[in-house]
Amino acid sequence: MPRASIGHIHHSVTPFLPRCLAVDSSRIHRPLLRNMSEVKGLTDEEARSACGEPDPSTEKFIFQQTMFRIKDPRKSLDFYTRVLGMRLLKKLDFPSMQFSLYFMGFEKAEDIPSDPAECTQWTFQQKATLELTHNWGTENDPEQSYHNGNKAPQGFGHIGLAVPDVYAACERFEKLGVTFVKKPDGGKMKGLAFIQDPDGYWIEILNPTPMVTIAATDWS
Repeated sequence: MPRASIGHIHHSVTPFLPRCLAVDSSRIHRPLLRNMSEVKGLTDEEARSACGEPDPSTEKFIFQQTMFRIKDPRKSLDFYTRVLGMRLLKKLDFPSMQFSLYFMGFEKAEDIPSDPAECTQWTFQQKATLELTHNWGTENDPEQSYHNGNKAPQGFGHIGLAVPDVYAACERFEKLGVTFVKKPDGGKMKGLAFIQDPDGYWIEILNPTPMVTIAATDWS
């Protein structure tokens, strides 16, 4: 039985401590509904009217982390560093609760503080990090796996990486044996891809320029 997978997203405030298989790309963002002709999304005006103006007190909030539960840290750390190009920013261990946290991000090696305490604070100040949570012993359980959110019941979908060249990136991924959900020319939406990490979580591979055309196309 797959266990809970994505744990949480995290917003940081300043100061934050004191304040407490190829698929049709048109269906990647669409849950299964009984009668699609009876549903529609918000208009642009409805979307804007549903949004509130950010409160001034949130001015220094940042989107700080997304958490994935992982089965085997050796496999996940290799994938996110060697394959995707992230770095391990900080490792935190909690022996009494038997789990470890690995914070990953696209930061320069020379920017990572060497002092442990300083590195911890610095890590929690970075934007859009990935927190990999390893519950000790899961790597030794052949029956253990995590739900990636894209099978019933659907929920979490994917994270996304912007790359200079989707096709070049995917050619390299293919040589490295990465699992594809969608290759760049698969499905209706050309020029973007979806791959999977060792636990099956989906990762969108995109380039900002083609997204202009994709976003403006009528997919009906």
